Amino acid sequence: MHLCMCIRATSRSHPPGEASSCPAYYLTPDCFLSLSLSLSLSLFLCLCPLSPFRPREQEARRSDEMSEQEDLDYYIMFPSFPPSPKDQTLTAGGQNQREEFVFVYEEDKRPVVILLGWAGCQDRYLAKYSSIYEDKSCITLRYTAPVEYLFWRRDKMPYIGKRLLQVITDERLDEHPIFFHVFSNGGAFLYQHISLAMQRANTPFKVRGVIFDSAPGERRLTALFKAISAIIGGNPLTNLPMSFVITFFLSVLWFFEVIAQAFSRTPIPTNPIALAEEAYSWPQLFLYSNSDTLIPASDVEKFASRRAERGVRVQLVLFTNSPHVKHYTTYRDVYVNTVCSFIHECLISPSPSRSLLTLDRGDDRGSQSYDAPPDLTKRVVLPHEAGKQQN
Repeated sequence: MHLCMCIRATSRSHPPGEASSCPAYYLTPDCFLSLSLSLSLSLFLCLCPLSPFRPREQEARRSDEMSEQEDLDYYIMFPSFPPSPKDQTLTAGGQNQREEFVFVYEEDKRPVVILLGWAGCQDRYLAKYSSIYEDKSCITLRYTAPVEYLFWRRDKMPYIGKRLLQVITDERLDEHPIFFHVFSNGGAFLYQHISLAMQRANTPFKVRGVIFDSAPGERRLTALFKAISAIIGGNPLTNLPMSFVITFFLSVLWFFEVIAQAFSRTPIPTNPIALAEEAYSWPQLFLYSNSDTLIPASDVEKFASRRAERGVRVQLVLFTNSPHVKHYTTYRDVYVNTVCSFIHECLISPSPSRSLLTLDRGDDRGSQSYDAPPDLTKRVVLPHEAGKQQN
């Protein structure tokens, strides 16, 4: 039997035996609308560089005090070791033949996979992805930034990035090989601040690679509207007008935020596309789709090309016709094999800058390969591969 220990923790300790429930980072429509309206007005006054309501020194002190008081919900899983002999995945070709897939590592240096959820992601959905790695006996850490921090309290993101690094250190995971698996722009935005926190602390840890699922993409009003609509859900008769109103107020808020950042001595990054200039050069895997209505495939490919130009080893995997952050649901076996192959190759490479084995193999009859720069490979997963699912 495959055993696993789960730890749900916060930045503040809980009394022994205290019950806990899964955090669901979503807002009800009424709450979302009221908060948007009130915060848009207040932040309009606070973000404006000429505003008399923004004493910078007092605001900085108040922000630090609030940061110390806020909880940071996260989940850590410590699976049993070693992995079960029955744990199998498809071969790299995505064919019906199966073989045991075992990562090469020592027990005290098990890989750690940090999963950063998309905006509005509930932990029960993120847990489905972490189980991929837990089945291989990898330690996993799951966290999703609250919606309010991603949309209108974005000054909190540097604190969250710093706190997550502290969690890694406190749990003594900093000596393990670390991977990030980030979802959509919400996860990429959080990863951006984790990366910046590592740069400021001069502690890159032992990061071996990053997996981007449906990210990153340019900030567009249409994408914002669709994201808000997906978070609110419900009846289209109420969803559409509410999404329009919230999108309008957030766009106004972000406009004044840009102005404020221009006058700030220490601007806070708010666009994950800026990760194209990230200082670190560990390998990166991009999982994306030509049918993604929030993050166009062209955005991902442009970003990946820029990373390859900077000497980063990049792998692109285009899933045909799968929706936003639904590649795993549509192409389960191919998805699992792809991420496991990536981690395996990163682990056996002496350093992050070392070349990785590509996903474009000669015996892969279910995909198409394309010529690319030396540091970039691309694979296209075709629709017929979606039918090859495990029971």
